[in-house]
Amino acid sequence: MQVSIYLLKGEYFMPDTEIITERIKNLRALIEYHSNAYYNADAPEIEDDEYDALMRELRELEQQYPELRDENSPTVKVGGSASSKFASVEHAVTMQSLRDVFSMEEVEQFCRDFEGAEFVVEKKIDGLSVSLEYTQGVLTRGSTRGDGRVGEDITENLMTIASIPHRITTDAQFLEVRGEVYMPRRTFAGLNQSQEENGLKTFKNPRNAAAGSLRQKDASITASRGLDIFVFNVQQARGIEFESHSQSLEYLAACGFPVSPEFTVASGYEEVAAAIEKIGAQRGALEYDIDGAVIKINSLSLRESAGVTSKFPKWAVAFKYPPEQKQTVLRDIEITVGRTGVLTPTGVFDPVMLAGTSVSRASLHNQDYITQKDIRIGDTVVLRKAGEIIPEVVSVAAHGDGEPYMLPEVCPSCGEKVFRLEDEAALRCLNPDCPAQLLRNIIHFASRDAMDIEGMGPAVIEQLISTEKIKSPADIYSLTEEDVASLERMGRKSARNLIAAIERSKSNDLYKLIFALGIRHIGESASRLLAGRFGSMQALTEASAGSFASIDGFGDIMAEAVVDFFSTTHARELIRRLADCGVNMTAQNGGEDTSSNKLDGLTFVITGTLEGMTRDEAKALILANGGKASGSVSKKTSYLLAGENPGSKLTKAEELGVKVISLDGLYAMLEEN
Repeated sequence: MQVSIYLLKGEYFMPDTEIITERIKNLRALIEYHSNAYYNADAPEIEDDEYDALMRELRELEQQYPELRDENSPTVKVGGSASSKFASVEHAVTMQSLRDVFSMEEVEQFCRDFEGAEFVVEKKIDGLSVSLEYTQGVLTRGSTRGDGRVGEDITENLMTIASIPHRITTDAQFLEVRGEVYMPRRTFAGLNQSQEENGLKTFKNPRNAAAGSLRQKDASITASRGLDIFVFNVQQARGIEFESHSQSLEYLAACGFPVSPEFTVASGYEEVAAAIEKIGAQRGALEYDIDGAVIKINSLSLRESAGVTSKFPKWAVAFKYPPEQKQTVLRDIEITVGRTGVLTPTGVFDPVMLAGTSVSRASLHNQDYITQKDIRIGDTVVLRKAGEIIPEVVSVAAHGDGEPYMLPEVCPSCGEKVFRLEDEAALRCLNPDCPAQLLRNIIHFASRDAMDIEGMGPAVIEQLISTEKIKSPADIYSLTEEDVASLERMGRKSARNLIAAIERSKSNDLYKLIFALGIRHIGESASRLLAGRFGSMQALTEASAGSFASIDGFGDIMAEAVVDFFSTTHARELIRRLADCGVNMTAQNGGEDTSSNKLDGLTFVITGTLEGMTRDEAKALILANGGKASGSVSKKTSYLLAGENPGSKLTKAEELGVKVISLDGLYAMLEEN
């Protein structure tokens, strides 16, 4: 977003009200834009420290010129807003933000303002803030913060997070707690690697990966993302009382909640400063991201007397650590070829310590990124860790004697010409027989979520390719016990077990084969929908783009990707060979070919845990029989298909008079029709 800047920060030589007014207006527009990208779109365009600098400048100007303050200013409002994708939740207790401070002098002043008070210092977990409500010890609703007053009902998604208890032992008739949902660093790295290999958009940092995962309409996607939570506050409680914040945290831990990790009770500024320094030293070694340290008054009665502003509590501040940056020399740029043929440049640097770990490599993403920053081999560059985890080049400090760098025009693996497709930043090798793609394709094909061939790991696959025993996924089904036993570290028994696993995989349901084919933009859930809708591989290969796009949950890009894949000679030949080897080509439920339109004109919403079937499978069954599946209950909903722990959707259905059925009820409808 382009916004005109009339003054440089700190250089207001002429207190011209018009210029100041214009600058404040531009700052507000810029902050609103980036707030929406961060909180609502989960796609930030600037780093936290850049955003903080904009907000700090706006706050200082509004303090200097109080006549220009506005109740709708970003300095007053909490950052996010409730999405229309989910039902709205009005928070009984406002979920406020925290006032940021950037120096220890500000922390000291805060402590002096409450001389003699006891403080609690906690890690500020970088994730998505949520509310969890328990009635008589049972989790009844979970929601996002939204704008602090109104959030989104994401109960079903929150219930997929293993560390959130569905039931607790408590004397409270009602208990609402606040926590931060986050994605562990290791999980984030694995997710981005998977996204990149499948030609999908990667996430900028763990916080946005967590937010995007938690706000999915399909709860099974949330469940697959490995999210976790730390609970850090009691919002309201009926039936129990606490005198201090630390006492409430200890109580929550006893109830089974994962509470704010290693919080410190401190008396006075010196102990607070020591706790902040300790947390800062741990940043690089933690399994999760933090974006600061929070200092809170421990006494709840003192908090009440301190009060709140429209946006912040006066009894707490968040200290923001400055981002660590180091200079190093770029020694080389290596090119790797991913499973979908994307060429990815990786910078190789002189090792440097950043956020507690040694960094010697960082992705340079694509040619546009390299050209924009004018990165050349031999340059001295500035490195930092985006989100405290992913190394990235911030800028070039000084050029060496290298020439402007250009990615190769041919694939480094197979030597074929590479292409830049429309609307893509990446260069891509389109040769289906490219060796680099072959290795990654077969690893994916044999993986657990795909054909699930136990014992066929990357090391075995690499040997099979290098000895030319397989040149295609179809060759897997022609392997003999002797072929496998001849590999290094593979005895006769291991070979026999692998051949048996290969044989078992032939009977997998169709959706696993579709996922195993590695079609761009088509994950496991989409593969289930395709299998459920079309029922057979033949029907799938003969379908049009329009029939794919009509599937609830499919978009034009996904539909085009499926059509493009099945239109290639390579894909059709692969499917023919797999069928000849005896690999199953039909869905277990038969798809539309056998189920017809028994549920035509009916709209279903699925909630809770179904016995013997996932929600995705139930959705596929409904779609395959002509019904529609929606993510939210409305007057247009025909039936709510409910399993165990149905959550708020059941309440909404009862309020609207929507008929509620079980899985047995759905089966009965299919038999009756």
